[in-house]
Amino acid sequence: MGYVLGVFGVAIVMFASTNIDDIFVLLGFFADPKFRAKQIVIGQYLGIGILYGISVVASLLVLVIPAAYIGLLGFAPIYFGLRRLWELWNGIETGDNPEDHEKASAGHGNIVAVTLVTLANGGDNLSVYTPIFATRSIYEILTMGCIFAVLTAIWLGAAHSLVNHPTLGAPIRRYGHRIVPFVLIVLGILILHEAETITLFWR
Repeated sequence: MGYVLGVFGVAIVMFASTNIDDIFVLLGFFADPKFRAKQIVIGQYLGIGILYGISVVASLLVLVIPAAYIGLLGFAPIYFGLRRLWELWNGIETGDNPEDHEKASAGHGNIVAVTLVTLANGGDNLSVYTPIFATRSIYEILTMGCIFAVLTAIWLGAAHSLVNHPTLGAPIRRYGHRIVPFVLIVLGILILHEAETITLFWR
């Protein structure tokens, strides 16, 4: 029993410590009328799933991807943040026109955006998951993967509930989509800085 609880405890601490900042990004996505809840859920699960898969492969091959290369993904949130700022600056609000909203929500672009932002913000996930997976059995790794799936649902549910909260929801919906571009840009810059990705261009 203690062994099982230990695996659950480690998985919960791993996920929470590496995804706490995702809550703020998810709040912005849910508050943005351009994004449908289904797109955010799919994109988040794809991003977390890819991070989990890379960490498993890396641990099995005893391979650690250089942080500087992982940091290149930091350009993704910067790009999406700048694009959203340009849309806001030019008065492009997909929520104002139902037809435009439907058109913007129809494609897979929003899913890709959420997935890439999740991946870009996942450098710490890889650095934490890989060494821990390397010391665990396949059964433990699979168990942790299932726990991550449940915790991802909790993360999504918490963000969605806050956006739709009777008191907190209104200001989040009103200002959240205007704040998220800045959050994404800062997030991307922090990723590039912490991963020392700039050194790749100095060599």
